Amino acid sequence: MERNVSVSPQTVYENLNQLDQVDLTTSAEYREMAQEVLADSHVNRDVREAIADRLNQANQQLTTLTVSKTDSY
Repeated sequence: MERNVSVSPQTVYENLNQLDQVDLTTSAEYREMAQEVLADSHVNRDVREAIADRLNQANQQLTTLTVSKTDSY
């Protein structure tokens, strides 16, 4: 996915708070945007940490919704 429009780290963080309210494609796009911010060393470290924490929470939540007790890894 190529982006011509830059999204602010604040918008990325806010998008991560809405993952449970969007479809799967949009959710994946939001997660990808978060990864791009995390990889950008020009973004303030505290901001990147907040985004990383929120993304981690969202990923854990996704796991609990999609993985059943009978699934193995």
